[in-house]
Amino acid sequence: MLRIFLFLLGFGLMVIGSSYIILYLNLMTMGYNFLNYVNFIIRRIECYYSIIGIVLMICSLKIKGD
Repeated sequence: MLRIFLFLLGFGLMVIGSSYIILYLNLMTMGYNFLNYVNFIIRRIECYYSIIGIVLMICSLKIKGD
């Protein structure tokens, strides 16, 4: 049950973080270059959700049991 919970939580966080990263691609149309975009993404806390989600999903697959 813990594996399913961690996987679903990780998937949800990954979807939220990835959607913010995609939404922030609109900054490229406003004159930002790629390095400014990456610098902006690194400083936003909601973009870290995708990394945390991927880590949780990998951990849920590596946990033994159930």
